[in-house]
Amino acid sequence: MMNPKRTIVSRRDRPAKVPLSHELIVTTAFELLKAEGMPGMSMRKVAKALDTGPSSLYVYVKNLQELNSYVLDHGLGQLVLPDSGEGTWKEKLFGCLDAYLMLLFEQSGLAELSLTTIPTGANSFRLTEYILSALHEGGVRSTSAAWGVDLFLFYVSSIAFERASWKKHGTEQMSAIKESFQSADPVNYPLIASLKEEMFSGDTASRERFRWGLEVILRGILQTQDHKEV
Repeated sequence: MMNPKRTIVSRRDRPAKVPLSHELIVTTAFELLKAEGMPGMSMRKVAKALDTGPSSLYVYVKNLQELNSYVLDHGLGQLVLPDSGEGTWKEKLFGCLDAYLMLLFEQSGLAELSLTTIPTGANSFRLTEYILSALHEGGVRSTSAAWGVDLFLFYVSSIAFERASWKKHGTEQMSAIKESFQSADPVNYPLIASLKEEMFSGDTASRERFRWGLEVILRGILQTQDHKEV
C-alpha cells in the first residue's frame, strides 16, 4: 500500500548534467590536479568527477598522456609573458622564464606535470615561440635555439618541482638535509666540508641562484653557437 505522506521526487526535477565535452574534461582534470596532484588525474577519477564512465572520456582524448598534454597547455594559459617590445632580448628571455617558474610553483601539481609531459597547443606554442624569438634576437639560431628552449624549460620545471616539494613537505626535511651536509666528515669529504655554507646559499626571494642557473645555460648556448654554427 502506498504511503500518502511519501514525497515522490521525479527524475525530471533533478538538474541536468552538463554535456560532456573536451573542454569540460580538461578543466575538470586541471582542478583535480590542483587538489590532488598527478594521482588525482587518472582517467577513472576524472570520469567519476564528471559522473560518467572512463570509456566516455576516450571519445574526446586518446589516452592519459594526451589528457596530460591538454591539461598542461590549459595551465599555461594563465602565463603572463613580458611585453615583447620592452627591454633587451636577455631581459625578455629571463623575464619569461621567471614568470614560467612562478606559474609552475604557484599552481599545485603543474610543476610535476611539466616534468613528465610535452604540451602541445596554443599556450605552449606561445611560450616556446617567445623564447625562440628572444634567442633569435640575441643571435642564437637553428639547432642551438631549438635545443636551448628544451634546456631552459627543463631547468625551470626542475626548480619549480623542487620548491613545490619543499613547500609540500615543510622545512623540516630541508633542515635535515642541510644539517647532514654541514656535519659531513672533513677528512673523508674535504670539499663538501669547505663549501658547506655555499651549498645552500643563494637568496630564494630574489631568485639569485635561479638566475645564476639561467646565466650558465645561456652562456653555454652562446659559446656552443659560436663554435658550431657561426
